[in-house]
Amino acid sequence: MSTGSEHTLVICGHGLVAQRLLEQLVQQRHQPYRQIVVFNGEGTPAYNRIQLSSVLAGSADENSLTLCPPDWFRQHKIVVHQGDPVVSIDRDSQSVTTASGYVQPYTRLVLATGSSSANLGVKGEHLENVMGFRDLNDTRKLIGLSQRHRRAVVIGGGFLGLEAAEGLRSRGMAVTVLHRSPHLLNRQLDETGGALLEEALTSRGLTIRTHVSPVSLLGRNVVRAVELDDETLVSTDLVVIAAGISPNIQIAKAAGLLCKRAIVVDPGLTTSDPNIHALGECCQLEGETFGLVEPGYQQAAVLANVLTEPDSTATFQPSMIPTRLKISGIPIYSCGQTQADKDTESVVWQDYETNRYCRLLIRDQRLVGAVLVGDTSDGPWYSERIQQADDISDYRAHLAFGKHYCEAA
Repeated sequence: MSTGSEHTLVICGHGLVAQRLLEQLVQQRHQPYRQIVVFNGEGTPAYNRIQLSSVLAGSADENSLTLCPPDWFRQHKIVVHQGDPVVSIDRDSQSVTTASGYVQPYTRLVLATGSSSANLGVKGEHLENVMGFRDLNDTRKLIGLSQRHRRAVVIGGGFLGLEAAEGLRSRGMAVTVLHRSPHLLNRQLDETGGALLEEALTSRGLTIRTHVSPVSLLGRNVVRAVELDDETLVSTDLVVIAAGISPNIQIAKAAGLLCKRAIVVDPGLTTSDPNIHALGECCQLEGETFGLVEPGYQQAAVLANVLTEPDSTATFQPSMIPTRLKISGIPIYSCGQTQADKDTESVVWQDYETNRYCRLLIRDQRLVGAVLVGDTSDGPWYSERIQQADDISDYRAHLAFGKHYCEAA
């Protein structure tokens, strides 16, 4: 079955960024498309993936994930096909084919296929109860497993891994986190900040092992243990792999689009085919990929303009995106450079009683990085100083105490 392609925009994927693109599109002054067709690989309408950890922990239910009601799509004449992902692209005929065999022609095509959990590349990944934590189906399965088993291992001490670990712990499981780097959240925190976070999470009941890597997952059919590179074994009933992401580029690569780690786009989010665009976690610009939602939202605003304005000059320019997290109630904020080097000086403030920590990195009397744990209220102000590259000489002595002290100085 197929429909006409006249002025048809097709979007592959319906996550947070794809939904933001739709919202931006309907707000544009010029509306060139007679129809917008979305193919969602999941059976659930677009939802807030950021809150999946809250659902896993039991502090939120699935209903709270909904982004917009079904009437919104009908009102804007957007057709959404649930649970029927695009499996191939025919660039010559300008059409896509879905898993069910549905053929949909397009005038313009947008790939918003997201990413999947990266494979470890070790023996035993195929075993039952070895999984990622990326979508609602993963969350539902983890909740079910937590009700039948008592031990879990989470591989990866980044944000997603720690969220999964905390969610499973809150459901009564004994959870061990394995992280190959020397400290947790090594991309967002320095060594001291990572140690403070580890101490706080350990006091809540997590077992954390850093500087270790799995070499194999053991079990006959179901995973039973994780073998580490120090020759120790960790017994488990469940393994959650949260050691990075892999952009979903399979259909783009099969269609002959230029792909490297992800789908290569120009600043207008256009691929090597002028009628095909990509955004979010599945694309890369000048070698950079985007694992956070905020750059995806910025891309959605640019692409909405590119798709609707014939002479659009809108471009996406990657910028420094601050990281604001809250893990088990512990606020974390980082921006810019997080590790000191030979050209930076550090201003450090720490309150041992409240576990509040602040590290500021300075180069040539300008703030270039900030790491905050426990109290992040001044994070946005530090971020502004970093982006504007202000000379901080007049208030450097007060810098660690935040915005109000510096402005008074």
